[in-house]
Amino acid sequence: MELLFKQRFFSWFDSYDIYDKSGAVVFTVNGQLSWGHKLQIYDAFGVNVGTVKETVFTFLPRFELYEKGNFIGALKKRFALWRHSYQLDFKGWTVEGDFLGWDYAIYGADGKTVATVSKQIFNFTDTYVIDVTDPANALYALMFTLAIDAEKCSREQ
Repeated sequence: MELLFKQRFFSWFDSYDIYDKSGAVVFTVNGQLSWGHKLQIYDAFGVNVGTVKETVFTFLPRFELYEKGNFIGALKKRFALWRHSYQLDFKGWTVEGDFLGWDYAIYGADGKTVATVSKQIFNFTDTYVIDVTDPANALYALMFTLAIDAEKCSREQ
């Protein structure tokens, strides 16, 4: 399943639309005013299905992930010299990125690829292609992509 993750142009807070291959909106994401990033994820029917919330006052960036209000895991940036690396507290998954952190892969506990994420660089807003091997993992791959994008945004400020 391929998802196109596009930040809305002229958005006061972080807000994104996530489309499938046919161009239909699968998820919408709206940022909320809070300490650190707080992103609410809604399905195509407007039902809140997830939240990505930055934990503030930590040495390395950390994001908590919630599915329908229940804590399901966290993403924490790991110190690495030559590539972007994140520790996931979720099903034994890991994330490894390239030098710039624009392209990365999410791996399951078995080492198999769960999703690949690629940033499209010639766009006015943040745009990513998320290729998920199992559609049941689409929400989770989106959550990790949002957290990594928010971490990069915080780093650039």
